[in-house]
Amino acid sequence: MEKKTIVVMEGDQTGQELLEEALRVLDPDITQLETEFERYDLSLENREATENGVVHEAAAAMREHGFGLKAATVTPEEGSLGSPNAILRKDINGTVIVRTGRRIPGVNPMSGVHAPISVVRMAVDDAYGAEERREGEGLDEVAYRTEKITRRTCRGVAEFAFIHARKMRARVFGGPKWTVSPVYEGMLKEEMDRAAENNKDVRYEPQLIDATYAYLLQTYGDPLVIPSLNRDGDCLSDLVLQMFGSIAGAESLLIALDEDENPETIMAEAPHGTAPALEGKNVANPMAMILAGAALLGFMHEEQASQVSRAIYEATFETILDGTKTSDLGGAASTTEFADEVIRHVRNKLEVWSALA
Repeated sequence: MEKKTIVVMEGDQTGQELLEEALRVLDPDITQLETEFERYDLSLENREATENGVVHEAAAAMREHGFGLKAATVTPEEGSLGSPNAILRKDINGTVIVRTGRRIPGVNPMSGVHAPISVVRMAVDDAYGAEERREGEGLDEVAYRTEKITRRTCRGVAEFAFIHARKMRARVFGGPKWTVSPVYEGMLKEEMDRAAENNKDVRYEPQLIDATYAYLLQTYGDPLVIPSLNRDGDCLSDLVLQMFGSIAGAESLLIALDEDENPETIMAEAPHGTAPALEGKNVANPMAMILAGAALLGFMHEEQASQVSRAIYEATFETILDGTKTSDLGGAASTTEFADEVIRHVRNKLEVWSALA
């Protein structure tokens, strides 16, 4: 396997602690992969010191190497720093964010939920970064928000949703509220219909966003891929992940697509925040960060990397099935103990698979 560089973006509080556990699992001594880590300190302190310069540097490195693994970071409520994620999305020309809820062995999901559900949302535009203003005073005060989406982003979301659904053997389900907003939200629906025409082997069942929420509470059977606007997908993905037992149970992927809608740059992270109340206690669940690393390996298009990716996924779920769970999943294992067990399972799998090969 050709040597790959993973751009590692350090974070804040518990986010940084969980990143270190994921890096232990990805250590080349464990995976036997030709990989190296190029680290950037995206802690709040260093972002302030560099006036976000380090964030732009990390984005440039991701564009060069194609792969990034990011810890959760703090976004200050005041000041000019803003969100590092927003900067990274813009700098790498991120198109879609993908989050997949899936059953966690040994953890009871919401009643009726069984098959995986992926939310494919816009990574930019929509309600995020919209221009806002207020006019008037007292009860006559009016708030305005000007949003935008582009056809290019809508096409990327729609096309990737069908590509992803084909891999998952899923149906493309859901969509925006195109009946109420035929010009703005209708643009995504137009691109969904276009993608459906070009991918007739993938089942397609468009639904309004409110109906999508309602149907999710009754879902069972087939896996689903749900294309969505940025704001809708943000809310929807949190719901979907929690339906399967924990928001800490799945990875989040930011993907920049090339002109043919193929992944060009991938940044993996956990969908949860920095959990300051858990900092230093060694009790947080590292599962999402570990799976983020596994997902990243799966995009390297190398047989050995794909094999290790599968080994990490299986090892993580087998660790839970064997009874090693952190407190959020009903267990008593520490962060370190959970990662240790995943590493043990990964070592065993790769050794056995090597012998069988």
